[in-house]
Amino acid sequence: MPDLIQTKKLCKTFRLSAKQQRTEHAAQRLRVAVDDLSFSVRAGEIFGLLGPNGAGKTTTLRMLATLIRPDSGDALVDGKSIVTEAEQVRARIGFLTSELKLEEFFTPSYLFDFFACLHRMDTTRAAERKAMLFKRFGIDEFAETKVASLSTGMKQKASLAISIAHDPGIIIFDEPTNGLDVVTAKVVTDYLAELRSIGKTIIISTHIFSLVEKLCDRVGVIINGRMVAEGSLPEVTGGENLEDCFFRLYVQHCGEVA
Repeated sequence: MPDLIQTKKLCKTFRLSAKQQRTEHAAQRLRVAVDDLSFSVRAGEIFGLLGPNGAGKTTTLRMLATLIRPDSGDALVDGKSIVTEAEQVRARIGFLTSELKLEEFFTPSYLFDFFACLHRMDTTRAAERKAMLFKRFGIDEFAETKVASLSTGMKQKASLAISIAHDPGIIIFDEPTNGLDVVTAKVVTDYLAELRSIGKTIIISTHIFSLVEKLCDRVGVIINGRMVAEGSLPEVTGGENLEDCFFRLYVQHCGEVA
C-alpha cells in the first residue's frame, strides 16, 4: 500500500507562561513538544501513535490537521502539504479530539448541518449522511437536544458523527476512547474497525496498550516528541509483550519509571 500520510522532520516548540512554568516546575521557558518527527501512514490502515501523556501525540495530530503550524518540517496528507496547502488538507480529513468541544447551546442536528455546509455538501447528501450516522450511533432521539444536556458518551458519539459528516478518506482521532464508559468505547472502536474495512485511512493517538493491540495495523512509539520505534506490532515488539516493550523503550529514553 502507498503512504497516504508522510511526516518529514516535524518540530514544534511552545513558550510556557510564567504561571505554567511555576505550576509545572519547569526550569526552561521553552518546551519542545515535537522534535524532528518523521513517520508514514499507509493507505487503508489504522496507525497508532502510542505514548505517555505529554509525549507530543496531540501536538503532532493538531499539526497534521492544520490547527497549528510546525516551526519546521512538513507533512504530506494525500499529497497535500500541511504548510502550504492547509485548506486542501482539511477537505480530505476528519479530525476529532476530546479537547475540542461542541458548542453546548446547539443541538447535534444543527451542528451536523452547520459542518456539512462548511464542507459544501449537497443538502440531500448531507441529510443522508446524518440519517445514517445518527442511526448508527443512536443519536436520533437526542438529535434536537442541546449538547449541554447530553451525556459524555453521547457528546463523543455526536462529535464523531459530525467530524466525519463529509465522509473523508482520512480520519485523525486524538484519544478516541478517552473518558468513555466501556459500552461507548466499544461502539467507537468497532466503528473505527468498520471504517478500515471500507478502505478509510485512520491515525489515532493513545496511551492504551489494548486499543493498539486490538485496532492498529502499525504503531509508532513516541517519547519526548521523538519517534523511538515504528512498524507492525511484531516488528516493534519482537515478540515481547507490548506493555513490556513500551516500558523498556521508556526507560531507555527517559531513565527509570517514576
